[in-house]
Amino acid sequence: TPGGDQQDQWTVAFFLRHAMGMNLQAAIDAPSWHIDHFPGSFWPRSQTLNRLTVESRMPAATLDALRAAGHDVKVGPDWSEGRISACTREPAAGGQMLLRAAANPRGMQGYAVGR
Repeated sequence: TPGGDQQDQWTVAFFLRHAMGMNLQAAIDAPSWHIDHFPGSFWPRSQTLNRLTVESRMPAATLDALRAAGHDVKVGPDWSEGRISACTREPAAGGQMLLRAAANPRGMQGYAVGR
């Protein structure tokens, strides 16, 4: 995943969704978010306190709850947060390996390819 200061946040959110039962593509496709709170890694190392950037596909009730909790919620366009592609290799019946992959629908082109 590319994404500068957001890539670790996008990856953790994806991993948790997948670990809790979503398949790879569903975990990638779920509405995503990141925080803007800490100082940025890139010059001029700006920071925005208490801001959470979310995709507009996030449920309205979630946005309302975040705002009620005191967060400055910045709503970005649909499919704007997260650049994740993933694959898994799992044992299959007969001793073979099953390859699964999922591609990113956000930003530039994403492909899921395996062999």
